[in-house]
Amino acid sequence: MTTVDGRVAAITGAGSGIGRALAIALAGRGCRLALSDIDEIGLDRTAELARADATTTRVDVADRSAVERWAEATASTYGTVNLIFNNAGVALGAPVSSMAYDDFHWLMDINFWGVVHGTTAFLPHLAASGAGHVVNISSVFGLMGIPTQSAYNAAKFAVRGFTEALRIELDQAANGVTATAVHPGGIKTDIVRNGRFDGPHADRDELVAQFDKQARTTPERAAAVILRAVEKDKRRVMVGADAHVFDIVARLPPGLYQRLIGRFARDGAG
Repeated sequence: MTTVDGRVAAITGAGSGIGRALAIALAGRGCRLALSDIDEIGLDRTAELARADATTTRVDVADRSAVERWAEATASTYGTVNLIFNNAGVALGAPVSSMAYDDFHWLMDINFWGVVHGTTAFLPHLAASGAGHVVNISSVFGLMGIPTQSAYNAAKFAVRGFTEALRIELDQAANGVTATAVHPGGIKTDIVRNGRFDGPHADRDELVAQFDKQARTTPERAAAVILRAVEKDKRRVMVGADAHVFDIVARLPPGLYQRLIGRFARDGAG
């Protein structure tokens, strides 16, 4: 797929953030859209802003059956599907020692299983199109471990491994479908505002303020980088200057990078 122009694209988490920015950017390039989110108000607003041929469906990506029904409905409505952007995600900050199992399952069901559900539900339709692309949103936290982010790390490392293995399988199948793992850095979205937090440094207002200060990349810029990577058929793409820094640091010996991260986290908490 050398261009996304005029394609049929499905997007999870389309009610805000990167998902909304992707929808608007794709609409501007003549794409027909299947948008999903659990936030129906945000979803309707995205469709309004995109001004495109678009369907909106409330989908909990943790529910495999719901995702499969959505994929079938999308293919039925448009006759084909070329792109699936598995973008829906949530945040959880908590030390392993005090993290609630329910919170851990909540995050994994959305951030990892949601990606698996979206990928497997849409793969047959992408293959049938003859020109398909799976775009799975991991994170810079899918490159190295961060204290209080073990659950998020686990999901995003899993998305990375899942997508890289999938890409090899698709290369071997040579069926016109390919895949890209996306590793955004700090993107100006509401993911922290809507997250769950626990532990001695779990002041939500303070965490939101820190995130807003550190997140320097707009969703619109992120969408542009992602779409360019799709058209260049990249296997992995970093989004934001901070993502490239993470990528470099992650290549250091584990003992070194972990001590650096630990020192940074300790100084920041102080």
